[in-house]
Amino acid sequence: MEAAVVSAVTGALKPVVEKLSAQLGDKYKRFKGVRKDIKSLTHELAAIDAFLMKMSEEEDPDVQDKVWMNEVRELSYDMEDCIDDFMLSVDDKDAKPDGFIEKMKHSVGKLGKMKARRRMGNQIHDLKKQITDVACRNQRYKTHQAYASTKNATVVDPRSLAIFVHASKLVGIDEPKAEIIKLLIEEDKHAPMQQQPKIVSVVGPGGMGKTTVANQVYQELNGQFKCRAFLSVSRNPNMINILRTILSQVSNQCYGNTEEGSVQQLIMNINQFLLDKSDQDYAATKAGSLQQLIIKINDSLVDQRYFVVIDDIWDVDTWDVIKHAFPMNNCSSRVITTTRIIDVAETCRSSFNGHVYNIRPLDIVRSRQLFRKRLFNSEENCPSYLEDISDQILEKCAGLPLAIIAISGLLANTERREDLWDQVKDSIGRALVRNHIIEGMMKILSLSYFDLPHHLKTCLLYVSIWPEDSIIRKKDLIRRWIAEGIIHKEGSYTTHEIGEVCFTELLNRNLIQPGNTNDYGEVNSCRVHDMILDFIISKSIEENFVTLLGVPTLTIGTQTKIVRRLSLEVSKQGYSTLPTKGLVLSHVRSLNVLRTYDEIPSLEDFRHLRVLELKNCSRLKGHHLENILRFFQLRYLSLKHTIICELPEQIGRLKCLEILDLRDTEVKELPASIVNLGKLSHLFVDRGVKFPDGIVNLQALETLKGVTVSKQPLNFIWGIGQLNNLTNLVLHFEVDSNYEDIKEEHNKALVSSLCKLGTQNLRSLTIWKGSNLLEQRLSLVTLERLITRSWCSAIREVPKWVSSLKNLQQLRLKVQGVKQNDLNILGSLPSLIILHLREVTKSNEKLRISREVGFRLLRIFIYDANYSLLDLMFEAGSAPKLEKLHISFVCVGKDVPLDFGIENLPCLITLKIP
Repeated sequence: MEAAVVSAVTGALKPVVEKLSAQLGDKYKRFKGVRKDIKSLTHELAAIDAFLMKMSEEEDPDVQDKVWMNEVRELSYDMEDCIDDFMLSVDDKDAKPDGFIEKMKHSVGKLGKMKARRRMGNQIHDLKKQITDVACRNQRYKTHQAYASTKNATVVDPRSLAIFVHASKLVGIDEPKAEIIKLLIEEDKHAPMQQQPKIVSVVGPGGMGKTTVANQVYQELNGQFKCRAFLSVSRNPNMINILRTILSQVSNQCYGNTEEGSVQQLIMNINQFLLDKSDQDYAATKAGSLQQLIIKINDSLVDQRYFVVIDDIWDVDTWDVIKHAFPMNNCSSRVITTTRIIDVAETCRSSFNGHVYNIRPLDIVRSRQLFRKRLFNSEENCPSYLEDISDQILEKCAGLPLAIIAISGLLANTERREDLWDQVKDSIGRALVRNHIIEGMMKILSLSYFDLPHHLKTCLLYVSIWPEDSIIRKKDLIRRWIAEGIIHKEGSYTTHEIGEVCFTELLNRNLIQPGNTNDYGEVNSCRVHDMILDFIISKSIEENFVTLLGVPTLTIGTQTKIVRRLSLEVSKQGYSTLPTKGLVLSHVRSLNVLRTYDEIPSLEDFRHLRVLELKNCSRLKGHHLENILRFFQLRYLSLKHTIICELPEQIGRLKCLEILDLRDTEVKELPASIVNLGKLSHLFVDRGVKFPDGIVNLQALETLKGVTVSKQPLNFIWGIGQLNNLTNLVLHFEVDSNYEDIKEEHNKALVSSLCKLGTQNLRSLTIWKGSNLLEQRLSLVTLERLITRSWCSAIREVPKWVSSLKNLQQLRLKVQGVKQNDLNILGSLPSLIILHLREVTKSNEKLRISREVGFRLLRIFIYDANYSLLDLMFEAGSAPKLEKLHISFVCVGKDVPLDFGIENLPCLITLKIP
């Protein structure tokens, strides 16, 4: 069964429903006393879960609803802990005891289990009563909803004010305005009235000034067009209203009272249909109204030169409707769209001939101008004693105009003292007390947050665990999502692949920023803008999702006493004990100790841990892990960058452990009990670590990194081939080019195991130093990624069996001398996207990449020809999708030759040569 999803909104409701349902099954058929209550409670919780998901889409729900949602969410966590305790106490595998003493122990154990069942029965009754009481209390006190709805209707979206800003008040607007105008009008000189519509899609995070720039361009150019319109779509668009607005503006007529355009008439029609028609009839009626409006707009614009700005588009589906309103005439019409989401921008661009314009943050000079313009009049300068602190504040604002405006507005009401401004600087990324001037910024961020699907909201809130200015490794983040049950396997996709999708989506929505990228343009890490982190933390604390300790500008008083996830940020001095006075730690699900500290906190209170992150704990010793067995729900354990030298034998009893990271530790051998971890799916060790026999028992393994082949027992090598779910394998060889030195029986076992994996699920294989392994005949048809890394050894030629890798998307090889036949083999790979080819010696062959050679999907080609002058030619029709080309070679002479056919690469964007 796929794991249930834990959510910041519904807490552990889904896992609770799943576990209660399991107790109705055969395994717990002896648990008869409260089966009726369990069934009733399961149905009640499932209904509550669905209601909470719906309520979570409200940006500002009724206060009483929020209280009720919080109560139910907290209760769900307690319920799961209660059920877990029960399942642990009654877990009986019906093993028949041998001997008198064992039978006595078994009998005593059964009495204990009977007591546990009675206790659980009482708890089920109590839980059902608590759920009923919470629901009744919510209905009893919920009396102000109508008032709240009226109050909420008066909130003004701060983005709407952008179109009224006078140009004289804007800073940093001239450059993006000029660039967008250039993109819109270029080529007009040649055929000003004979062009199809052109589009510029402006993309960037909320608060970057997209609407303001678009409006300034509109004001500059709209007089050149007979038909024009400017409108905002927003997060929950009413398509009828949007199309009616476009029609009214481009035709310069009011359609508010027409039959097609009247919202009141439309509602009356819908109500009439709902009386006696099906949902399908209603959908058809709505589609018909949209179609009529689109036809009217098309008729108005078919032979007119139009200019339209569609501001704040949130999804592709909305644009797919709107775009049909604009005819493909030859009148040099122009369209601007703005969005926060990269995928939406690309879709808009592809609809017409156009460009994506990534709006950039303000540089430090313009940031200072905007900041000081709002704080000082034209006759005064910034006092010298405030200049340094001002620049530090601007560094935190990172060129985001709305952030600068918000903070400068706050400082305008603060005395001009360095210590007070320093307090404001420290509070930018962590302050939870909101000044009304900051509310505009928070409103814009909340729009992005509430537009997220439920699982992405939880993924985003989880980022609040890391300290401000952290560089968060993508893989670490994804593994934490997995361990917490936030994401789960879907269909044929692994949990890690689902995590990749979630990470990319948050990047595309500009809610996290890319950190480091590798040679292939893949993002390996991310960071979070301080203002966005401030918002995320406030939401995390509001939902009691994360409790932060050790943060200077947070106090325990601002956070709930019952802790679910604890993030300890330790100063350089460290803590001898956790500053947890007044906190309830018995229900902590995640303990994260961030940054090095001197003393290891006591783990006695953390019974229900799912995640234990002790990375960088420099004084971690073996005795700290002696009681690890008590963490019976532990799913994630990271001891990375510690000096721990051995694992306790009891680790094999952690039946729920899924992720174990032992990299950069002193561990040299894994205990025999490690093979009892039936749910272990990701295991990371250093090279040289010895594994015990019995690896075949770890059937849940998806990732296995750090296997030094020569160190392993033979049964282990054979066993790897029987890991049916293994998708990612990293192999090490002790000394470069010593693959031939491994024992013959190990060689036979390794080749056999790899061939078995290569016909099952293996998608990624990395080989350190022993690239000669590839000269064996391997069958790896499922492989998508093949990476070899070595300092000296290289294969003589590309093996013929490589041509069978029909699914291979990424390949890194080191070849002694690249020959034409090597390119022919590689070019025939139908799915290859990234190729990193390193040549050791000159082959003395002229290499030609032609249409026949292939590379039909290749987008990135890195060619290290370090010992020869380049002798490579791209012919016409070759590598039609190549975007990035990096070539290194020894160049003779002063000038770098460019006669290798780059003119035949129509999609080339990046060229890097010596």
